[in-house]
Amino acid sequence: MTLRLTWVQPEDLVGHELRQASEDGRDAETLAARWTEAGGPPAPDAAGASGTPRPDLRRLAEELLDTLTSLPSPLAAQEPTTLSSIQELTTAAPIAVWASVPLGRDGWAHGTAPPAAPRPPRLDRHRTGGAVVEVAPTLSAPEERLPTTPNGTALRDRLHAAWLGRAVGCLLGKPVEKLPLPALRALARAAGNWPLTTWFTARGVPPELLAAHPWNRRSAATSLAENIDGMPEDDDLNYPLLNLLLLQRYGRDFTTADVARLWLDELPAGRTFTAERVAYRNLLDGVEPPLTALRRNPFREWIGAQIRADVHGWTHPGDPVAAAAQAYRDAVLTHTANGVYGAMFVAGTLAAAATGAADVHQALAAGLGVIPPRSRLAAAVRLGITAAGSTPDFDAVVDRLHAELGGYHWVHAVPNAALLAAALTHADGDFSRSVCAAVSGGWDTDSNGATAGSVAGLLAGHPDRLPERWTSPLKNRLSTSVASFDGIGFDTLAELTHTEAVRP
Repeated sequence: MTLRLTWVQPEDLVGHELRQASEDGRDAETLAARWTEAGGPPAPDAAGASGTPRPDLRRLAEELLDTLTSLPSPLAAQEPTTLSSIQELTTAAPIAVWASVPLGRDGWAHGTAPPAAPRPPRLDRHRTGGAVVEVAPTLSAPEERLPTTPNGTALRDRLHAAWLGRAVGCLLGKPVEKLPLPALRALARAAGNWPLTTWFTARGVPPELLAAHPWNRRSAATSLAENIDGMPEDDDLNYPLLNLLLLQRYGRDFTTADVARLWLDELPAGRTFTAERVAYRNLLDGVEPPLTALRRNPFREWIGAQIRADVHGWTHPGDPVAAAAQAYRDAVLTHTANGVYGAMFVAGTLAAAATGAADVHQALAAGLGVIPPRSRLAAAVRLGITAAGSTPDFDAVVDRLHAELGGYHWVHAVPNAALLAAALTHADGDFSRSVCAAVSGGWDTDSNGATAGSVAGLLAGHPDRLPERWTSPLKNRLSTSVASFDGIGFDTLAELTHTEAVRP
């Protein structure tokens, strides 16, 4: 019997790499024809393996993967890989969104070319109370600055709310992960829960609808309203725990190699997916970072690095640039280009939100300020913000995003960043609306819900300001496959994270 090892078998990766080549403009037509003529399958729609095992294609698949990766991308100049080249683009780049100006498919205003687009002031760098602050101006008052969050109880409470928010959003999205948008909406409507306002449930949902759209098989037993008993294990929480451990063990000056060492010590290989599993395999093959992100890794622009970014933002309140640089060193173990920008964008957004003085719109502008402005991810974020700011009906916002970005895989960083930005913008800082909007938009529901909850938790500022219907079922208990943290409380995690945030 053939072992089906998802996300890493070469014959399952070629279709994804061909899709990636199409997205970043590489000329792969000849290689695609060779694969098709040999009977190679297309990219699996949702799962990590194609329906029919084809080990007979493995040698060809390995050859094609290596050749495809070496093809030059015409987007390389606007989507660079090194931190220095990214920062060169962001120094003088547009860092705000003009919500009143409709954006084209490339994310820039209709009728304007990017070089001629109006540019707001650059990020300002100054010191307040001994801490560096580098932030984007607001849309309405460009002269305002985000003050630094003071150390002490206020920041600790904020971090406590962020941990809880991340868990709530993740748990809300878990049972509908991988479901297409119409199925998600149908299940919620059948339970009288649309627009989404609370946990998903099977109660009252017709059996035939449940049979047609089964819940995520791994999650239904722990994440439907009738089954929640503490926060169950999930990779969206495992990675923040690992990054907390990373800072405890190696400090703020950790290297990408330190991230790799930590994973090999603490992260079970079976609890990695997509780009993380490929990179893990590459490490075991003796490949060193950053080549771990490139070798036979068609998932290098997916969402995995983005879900690892929270701790980097939480521990740099008021300094989005430093938060993004720290997220970069983590992300390049597994990702490149837009996959890295997603992590940097989230880290920058959270660093601004962690000040306790920024609103959600300032925070998103700060996140945009640390990524290349002509990248597909930046354009998608601007699209999400603009659509949400101009459309009262969030379902209509989601429909627009799916129409314009639905060609990407549902786990790709680009569409999910757009949805995250749209959800946060539309909710205007409200916690429940933020997590519900992020999850109700489909795609990577638990990851988007988790990040939205993290941002909205920081903005709420205190765990007691999060509705009890969300936090009470968590029972201040987190299950995880990071063994040293299994069963830990969110209050304890806030204390530990605060220690790293104020460490010199």
